[in-house]
Amino acid sequence: MSKVFLTALGCRLNEAELQRWAQEYQAIGYQVTQRADDASVMVVNTCAVTGEAARKSRQVIRKFHRKNPAAKMVVTGCYASLEEQQANEILGVDLVVPNEQKDQLVAQTQAVLDIPSMPAMATEPGAPAIFARNKERAFIKVQDGCRYRCTFCIVTVARGEEKSRTEQSIIDEINQHVAEGVQEIVIAGVHVGGYGSDIDSDLYSLVKAILAKTEIARIRFASVEPWDLPEGFFELFANPRVLPHMHLPLQSGADSVLRRMARRCKTQEFAQLVNTARTQVPGFNVTTDIIVGFPGETEQEFAETLAYIESVGFGHIHIFTYSPRSGTKAARLPGQLDNATKKQRSQRLHQLAAQLKQQAMQAQLNQQVAVLWEGSPQVLDNGLVRFIGHTPNYHRVYVDVPAQYDLSNQVLMTQLTRVDGEMLEGQVESAELPKTGAPILLQS
Repeated sequence: MSKVFLTALGCRLNEAELQRWAQEYQAIGYQVTQRADDASVMVVNTCAVTGEAARKSRQVIRKFHRKNPAAKMVVTGCYASLEEQQANEILGVDLVVPNEQKDQLVAQTQAVLDIPSMPAMATEPGAPAIFARNKERAFIKVQDGCRYRCTFCIVTVARGEEKSRTEQSIIDEINQHVAEGVQEIVIAGVHVGGYGSDIDSDLYSLVKAILAKTEIARIRFASVEPWDLPEGFFELFANPRVLPHMHLPLQSGADSVLRRMARRCKTQEFAQLVNTARTQVPGFNVTTDIIVGFPGETEQEFAETLAYIESVGFGHIHIFTYSPRSGTKAARLPGQLDNATKKQRSQRLHQLAAQLKQQAMQAQLNQQVAVLWEGSPQVLDNGLVRFIGHTPNYHRVYVDVPAQYDLSNQVLMTQLTRVDGEMLEGQVESAELPKTGAPILLQS
C-alpha cells in the first residue's frame, strides 16, 4: 500500500486541512504515515503569516526532500499561494496547489503526479481516517478566508474571500470522527466568528446544530476574532460539552495602535466581551495574541498595552515581535522600530504574561475537573508514566500513574493539586481508573 506523509506549519486551520486530506487519501487506498522517509507522497501545508514563517516553510520543504528525494512533493498553503513561482523552483517540489484549489488537492495529486490508488474497499477494514497524531482531538475547518484587512496581515491575501462550509458537511465530518473514537473537536477557520456570512447562517446556529446532531463530547474553538460573534453567543457555554475557553486575539492594548492595525475591536469593547464571558461562564479562560513593536508604537502606547493586559488578565499570551511583511500596508507605515526596542518590549511583556499565567493556574488549585488525557505518555525513572492533558478551560495538566494503566483518549475527573512550572499537576483517584474500563498495559 502506498503511503502519504502530511505536515503543516502555522495555524490550526492548516492542521484541520491535513485531517481532511488524510481522510481523502485513505479513501483512495493510501496509508497515512508519520515517517517522511517511508512515504511515496509528501504534502507540506505552508505558512506565510510572517517573513520568518515563509523562510521556515522553504526550510521544511528542503528538509523533507533531503529525507526522501524519491517521494513526490506536494506544496500548498499560504506561502505556496503568495510565492507560487518561488515554491515551484525549490528543489524537489513536484506540485504546488494554491489555497483556492485546496479542496481538490488529493484529486490533483492523482491527476498531475499519476499516483496509483486502490478502491476504498481495499483499505483495512475499520481503519480510522483521522490524522494519526490527533487521535483524541480533531480540528474541523468550518470556513476559509476573511473579509477584513488588518494592516499587518498577509493571510487574508493568501486565503481570499470568506467561504463557509455547509452545516451538513460539518456535521457529517464530526459524526465520522465520533465513530472513530474522537472525544473533542476544535472549530477552526481564518475568521471563525464570521462563519455563515455567505450562506445565511452564523456560528451560534452552527454550534447549536453540532450539539443537537452529533454526540461529540467536547467542543473547543481555535482562534476567534473578537468581533462578529452572534448575539447570545456565550449562552452556548451553558452546555458542558462547550468547553470554557476561547482564544480572542487582541494584538494591542492601545486604541491608537489598534487603529493603525485596522482592527475592528477597541479595548473597551474587548473588555466588555471578556466580562460577559466570565460573568456567564464560570472559570472561563481567555487567551490572546499581542504584537509588540508595531510601526509607530510609542513607549506610552506600550505602557498602555501593559496596563490594559494586566487589568484584563489572560491565561496565556502568544507574543509576536513585529516584523515587516512584504505585501501588507503595515510594512509601508512610518515609524518602523529598531530590533533592540522590539526585543526589550517583548521581554517585558513575556514577564507580565508569565505572572498572569501563574495567577490563572493558581486559581485552579483544589478543583476537580474532567481532563481528556492524550496519547504518547512519558515513562519516568520511578516506574510511573506521565500523561498530559488539558483542563476544560485549557490549562495544561499532567498526572503520573502506574505503568499498567493507559489513560489515552479517556476523560477522567482529576484533582488539581499544585502548579509545577508552566503546568498543573493532577491526581486521579485510583478508584476512578477501573471505571474507564479494563486497564491496558502500555507497550514497552
